[in-house]
Amino acid sequence: MPLASHLGVTLDEATPEAARGSLAWSAELCTVGGVLHGGALMTLADAVGAVCAYLNLPAGAGTSTVESKTNFLRAVRSGGVHATARPLHVGGTVVVVQTALRDDEGRLVGQTTQTQLVLTPKGRP
Repeated sequence: MPLASHLGVTLDEATPEAARGSLAWSAELCTVGGVLHGGALMTLADAVGAVCAYLNLPAGAGTSTVESKTNFLRAVRSGGVHATARPLHVGGTVVVVQTALRDDEGRLVGQTTQTQLVLTPKGRP
């Protein structure tokens, strides 16, 4: 994922049960007051959540985010953010993933729920 890579998102673990990734705080990713921008946090959640969804797809299928909702709970002014994505629902049409975003002290800074469409090649179930 070029955007996620460009921002510095790293993938630390990836299984169908959970995907984990992280993003380090940097001044270039901040808004006013040195706070990590919500868009950077959402990029982290979307990227890690997409990996989790992808690992739960049938063979040959792809995925695309069709809905994403994030609650921002705490500002991040230093350190890093760590994402853990877990599937809430794995179906033939959609995969729903929930991603917790935590700071270096383990405090919840955000929660994202995203719906990923299951894309199957034409002619396949």
